[in-house]
Amino acid sequence: MEKKIVKRQEEHTLDGSVDLRGKPAIRSRTGSWGAGILILVNQGLATLAFFGVGVNLVLFLTRVMGQDNASAANNVSKWTGTVYLFSLLGAFLSDSYWGRYKTCAIFQVIFVIGLISLSLSSYLFLVKPDGCGDEKTPCGSHSTIHLSLFYVSIYLIALGNGGYQPTIATFGADQFDEDHPKESHSKVAFFSYFYLALNLGSLFSNTILGYYEDKGVWALGFWASAGSATLALILFLLGTPIYRHITPKGNPFSRFCQVIIAASRKWKIEVPSNDDGGLYEVQGSDLADNGGRKILHTEGFKFLDRAAVMTPKDQISTINTHNPWRLCSVTQVEEVKCILRLLPIWLCTILYSVVFTQMTSLFVEQGAAMKTTLSGFHIPPASMSSFDILSVASFIFLSRRIIFPIASRIMRSKGPTELHRMGVGLVIAVAAMLSAGAVEHFRLRYAQKDCPRCVNSSSLSIFWQVPQYVLIGASEVFMYVGQLEFFNGQAPDGLKSFGSALSMTSISLGNYVSSLIVTIVMKVSTSDDMPGWIPRDLNLGHLDRFYYLLAGLTAADLVVYIVCAKWYKYTRFEDRDSTRGKNNDLIIV
Repeated sequence: MEKKIVKRQEEHTLDGSVDLRGKPAIRSRTGSWGAGILILVNQGLATLAFFGVGVNLVLFLTRVMGQDNASAANNVSKWTGTVYLFSLLGAFLSDSYWGRYKTCAIFQVIFVIGLISLSLSSYLFLVKPDGCGDEKTPCGSHSTIHLSLFYVSIYLIALGNGGYQPTIATFGADQFDEDHPKESHSKVAFFSYFYLALNLGSLFSNTILGYYEDKGVWALGFWASAGSATLALILFLLGTPIYRHITPKGNPFSRFCQVIIAASRKWKIEVPSNDDGGLYEVQGSDLADNGGRKILHTEGFKFLDRAAVMTPKDQISTINTHNPWRLCSVTQVEEVKCILRLLPIWLCTILYSVVFTQMTSLFVEQGAAMKTTLSGFHIPPASMSSFDILSVASFIFLSRRIIFPIASRIMRSKGPTELHRMGVGLVIAVAAMLSAGAVEHFRLRYAQKDCPRCVNSSSLSIFWQVPQYVLIGASEVFMYVGQLEFFNGQAPDGLKSFGSALSMTSISLGNYVSSLIVTIVMKVSTSDDMPGWIPRDLNLGHLDRFYYLLAGLTAADLVVYIVCAKWYKYTRFEDRDSTRGKNNDLIIV
C-alpha cells in the first residue's frame, strides 16, 4: 500500500504557553473560554466558601467568642489582611518555581483542610451549648486548646485562599493569547468576569448562609463552605488536560539584586544613550534571562541604566560567559524600573482598601444596631452586602456596554485607562463614606429619640444602608477591576502573578491600616465620660465621625493619587515574532 504524506498546519499560541506535557500549546485544543469558564466557576465556588466564613466572622467573634465590637473588628481586619498578605507567597512560588497550576492546586487543598478543621472545631467545641451564638444566646467559655484550634483553622483558610487568589486570576488570564487579535479582547474581558464570578460566588454566602449563621447555625454554614471548596477543587482538577501553562521564570529577587549590584559597581560610569545601541540587550525575540518579551528602554531611574552599560571588561567576559552580577540587559533593568513605577500607584490604593474593609466589619456592626425586621422577617446584617454584589454586577455591565463606549467617544480614544478608572473608584469611595456617616448620624438620632436606654438598637431601618453598599460596589468595579488589569498588564512577563498579588496585597495592608486607625481612634476618643467612637454599645459612640474621618483621608489620598498617575509612564513591550505561532507537522496516513 502506498503511503501518502499529508502536510497539516496546526496553529500554536503566540505567547509561548505550553500544554500539560510541556509542548507548545495548540490553540484549538487548549485554553480560551473552555478553560476560562471552568476557572470562573471554580472561582465562584471558592469565593462562596471563603465568604461563608469571612462575611459573618465579626459576628462569630462577638457572639460565640465573646469579644467586644472594636476587638472583633480589629481581629477581622488582621485576619483579612493576612489572607491577602499570603497572596505574595502564592505569587512568588507560582512565578518562580511551581508554576500557576501547581500553586493553585496546592493552596486549594490547604484551603479545604482549613475549612474542614473549622467546621469540626465549631461543631464539637465552640458552639456550646447547642443553639448558642445567635443574637440572644451567648456561648460558654472556651479552653486554650479550643481557641488555638479555632485560630489555626481560620489562618489555614487565610493561607489557602490567599495563596490561591492572585494565582488563579493570572492562570485564568493565561488561557487567552494576548498576541492573538480575538483572544486578546477576551483576556481583557476575563478580568471583569473574574471579579463578577467572585461577587456572585459570595452572593449565596451573604444571603442564605448569612441568614442561618445569624440564627446561630454556625456549623452548618461552615460545612457548606467546606463542601463548596471541595467541589471547586474537583472541578479545577478536571480541567487539567485543557489548561495552558506559562513556564516559571525563576527567582525574581535575584534578578532585582543583580541590577542593583551591577549598577552600584558602575556608579561612576556615564550612561550612554540607548538610541545609539550603547546599552546591552540579549539578542533574539525570546530573552535568555527570563524567557519573556523585551521591554523597551525608558527614561527615568538613570542610575539603574548603569547596570546595562557594557565596559571593555564586560565585552571580554561576554565572549565566554555572561556574568549577570556585572552586566544586565536593558529588559532586566526595565523590570526593576517597572516595579518601582508601580509602587506609588499601589501605595495610593491601600487607603481605598481601608474603606472597602468596613463592609465586612463596621458596616455589619452598624446594621446589627438598626431595625433588622421587615414584616416580621429578620434580615441578617451581613446579608446587606448582597446589595454590593448586585451593584458590582450592574456596574460591570453598565461600564462595558455604556459608560466606557460613551467615555471613549468623549475622550476620542480607546476609552478611560486603568488609571482613570482607579481614580473614579476613589471618588466614589469618598461618597460611600459620606453616605455611611450620614446614615449613622440619623441612626443615633432615632436611637436617642425613641429609646434612649436601648443598647445597640435604633428604629431606623437597616435598608438605609443600601446606598453605602451600592456605592462601595460601584467603586469596586472601577478600582479593583482596573487594578487587576493594570498590575497584570504592566508587570513583566516573569512577574504576572506578582502583578495580581499587588492588588490583593493592597487589600491586605488596607485591613492592617484599618485596624491601626480603629486602635488610634479608640485611644484618642476614649475618656472617663466617653467610651470612644466605636464602643460595644454603638448608641454611646460616634461611628459617624469615624466614617467622616475615612472620607477625609480618602479625599487626601485621591489628591496624591492624581499626582502619581500623571507621573506614571506605561511599560512598553516589544512585539513577539509572529512566525513562532505556526508549526508544520508531517503526518503519515
